[in-house]
Amino acid sequence: MSRKLLALVLGPLLGLFIVSLGNGFISSLTSLRLDSAGVSKTMIGLVSASYFFGLALGAVLGDRLIERIGHIRAYSSFASLTAVTFLLQALVFDPWAWLVFRLINGLAIVGIFLVVESWLLLSGDHKSRGRLLAVYMISFYGAGMFSQLQLGAINALGDTAPFIVAGMLASLSVLPMVILPRVAPETGNVEPLLPQDLLRITPTGVLGTFGSGITIAAMYALLPIYLQRVGMNITQVGYLMACVICGAMLLQYPVGRWSDRQDRQVVLIALSVICAVLSLLILVLPSSMLLLAVLLFLLGGGVFTLYPVAVSHATDNVAANELVRVIQGMLLINSVGSALSPLIISPAMERVGDSGFFWSFVLLNLFMAAFFLWRRKVHPAATPTAPFEPSVQMSPVGAEIRVTDELVQATLEREHHQEEVRAAPEASAQHA
Repeated sequence: MSRKLLALVLGPLLGLFIVSLGNGFISSLTSLRLDSAGVSKTMIGLVSASYFFGLALGAVLGDRLIERIGHIRAYSSFASLTAVTFLLQALVFDPWAWLVFRLINGLAIVGIFLVVESWLLLSGDHKSRGRLLAVYMISFYGAGMFSQLQLGAINALGDTAPFIVAGMLASLSVLPMVILPRVAPETGNVEPLLPQDLLRITPTGVLGTFGSGITIAAMYALLPIYLQRVGMNITQVGYLMACVICGAMLLQYPVGRWSDRQDRQVVLIALSVICAVLSLLILVLPSSMLLLAVLLFLLGGGVFTLYPVAVSHATDNVAANELVRVIQGMLLINSVGSALSPLIISPAMERVGDSGFFWSFVLLNLFMAAFFLWRRKVHPAATPTAPFEPSVQMSPVGAEIRVTDELVQATLEREHHQEEVRAAPEASAQHA
């Protein structure tokens, strides 16, 4: 990456890193604090779901504010609102109030994503988007891992201090943005394909993205509760959550390259089965911190890579001019799955017990594996032509970052080849 490009994107990425530090440990602490206070798992699920519902809602509405007041002012507004929600959690301890605070927090956080991602789009061209996406992933996942590793130390500061620290970080994240030269990125209109259109194009992609939304949200919102309930202290919970995020980051590229060389439906089947087996092993094997860390590292890799492989499978069958709309539609379906996740898994934990968390993972992943296997029999997947692109939690605007020059070129070559295949019989008939 050139120095000029790095200078353009350093501010937004640094701002994202700083605000994600606070948001990372607050996501875990919110569930842990509610659980320690004896709040029901169903109520904890509602609070968790409100955050993901805010993410989905903000992804659709946030770009309008950015267009009206500009990126730097919008970022400052979103970061300030994020800081306020954290501080309100320190002042008021009430599950219903926290539900509202987390909803607003989700709206504000996805607004930050919109600003940062559209800034990256302006700064780079198709050829540099792959590198920009890699740096984005490092900023996002790096902040997530570091914040989880500090979870115990942050929690030891007291009941309100973690929320105050998170509020300070959200406020400080504005500084890298306001000291930059005044650039004005433009956000395109978000017009993702409707769910019925996506179901017609790629049922496998739709179920894969929806299912991954359920599992990813559960990892963030409910896994800390499970770990605390089975005897882990908050420091250990933080270390294990960091293992999950580390697996999510480090295993994306190996799994992605595997999916480029193999039928992606086979990869999706394998990932679903692997996630089911790993979840079952966590339930039945003797409790060991080291073993659990390894299993959660692998499970994080499987859960978080299911989404980008499903999206890559979907892009293997669409035209180049539909790539952005398809990826945006998949992202919104993933967001819906995330919003519903705590509402589905929390009641299971309430009825079955703490083990209901991983039993839900086992059943969900086996169902997805069976569906993918059935789809492969009735409609075999196309040979992967468009290369795999990694993915993190992004806004619809960020979907465009994944549409690299290499992806567009591969799609155009596939379309050209398909036209030649269709034209060959017609030419033979005319010659005869």
